[in-house]
Amino acid sequence: MPPVHTGAPVSTGASTPSSPQETPAPQAHAPGRPGYRRMSLALFAAGLATFALLYSTQALLPAVSEGFGVTAGQASWTVSAATGALALFVLPLSALSERFGRTRMMTVSMAVAVGVGLLVPFAPNLEWLVALRAVQGAAIAGIPASAMAYLAEEVRPKALVGAIGLFVAGNSIGGMSGRLVTGWAAQAWGWRAGLLAVGAMALACAAAFWVLLPRARFFRPASLDPRAVGAAVAGHLRDPLLLRLYGIGALFMTVFGAVYTVIGYRLADEFSLGQGAIGSIFLIYLVGTASSAAAGRLVARMGRRGALYLAVATTALGLLLSLAASVAAITAGLVLITAGFFAGHAVASAAVSRTAVSGRAQASALYQSAYYLGSSAGGTLGALAYHSGGWAATAGIALLAVLGVVSITLYGSHAARSERRLVAAR
Repeated sequence: MPPVHTGAPVSTGASTPSSPQETPAPQAHAPGRPGYRRMSLALFAAGLATFALLYSTQALLPAVSEGFGVTAGQASWTVSAATGALALFVLPLSALSERFGRTRMMTVSMAVAVGVGLLVPFAPNLEWLVALRAVQGAAIAGIPASAMAYLAEEVRPKALVGAIGLFVAGNSIGGMSGRLVTGWAAQAWGWRAGLLAVGAMALACAAAFWVLLPRARFFRPASLDPRAVGAAVAGHLRDPLLLRLYGIGALFMTVFGAVYTVIGYRLADEFSLGQGAIGSIFLIYLVGTASSAAAGRLVARMGRRGALYLAVATTALGLLLSLAASVAAITAGLVLITAGFFAGHAVASAAVSRTAVSGRAQASALYQSAYYLGSSAGGTLGALAYHSGGWAATAGIALLAVLGVVSITLYGSHAARSERRLVAAR
């Protein structure tokens, strides 16, 4: 992407020598260049805070059910409301980021999400808890799509998958640490203390983000004209590759939402594990950190579709292994599910950023919207399935979503081969 003026003359690349008054054009961030480490750490902190807040009630669902006297399906709305609101608001907030800037949108969104996070522990009933979580999800919506667009604009294309992988790795660390903190704090002082602890952790991450994030150098403000935004969205929805990537993201997240919304109930019901032990199971998220950070190397070695097939196979194997009535087998299954999910998500989200040549914020927002709608659907359907048929029913829902990813990827491979044959025939 060409640089934009930032108040100092920018080199045009002409053969005439530069005058002393001219400043060299800014270079995109890449490993080894100044600012890349700060940018990576800042967005890692943002990803950590985002997932820690977004799923802060997930490990606490059995305790929330007990505290308010509600079923698993009712308690699951404390997760689904947040992810559903994020899915609804990510597109309009991404449009605002096109006008006011990625960094400003992420900063304001982070402040509101953390502020609400510090109020959530004091919800007097389930209705208030769900409502506050919906507001929190809407605030968080300004972060993921803006972060993806920021990286697409500020990072060299060859380093983009790795940079997005680090952001997704922050998601996995946030998901793990948030559940771990809430689990042990809840076991010691109750579930409200668990939510307060994760709010304080998110506040620390937000402070690190605000201090470290480099200013945007290639952002170009765009009009807030609804027709322009609508045209960009319509263009993305007509792109077959982007539609397939949106479907893949939604289905992967359906698996993940179903599994991690219900697993706490299973561990409590079948194995009588305490809240702290249930929270500790989310240490498995560290596997997702490694697999998402390795996504760039997987794509370089196997291609995008090859990396997706590997992610799908790993996820499916984990689901089958989780059916065993053993904590050790369940843990091994969760390791595989987590590794496959985070690798697939990193590959698909990076492909969206590289495919969209314009309206990147809208392209990323549509991906995030599909992704979090998948999370809401997975959490709700997984909880309902567990209530009616136990873990086998939840795993069945997840396996159907995995088959959907396989079908979309196979169709994409067939479409690519057909296109190559048509080009060759010409």
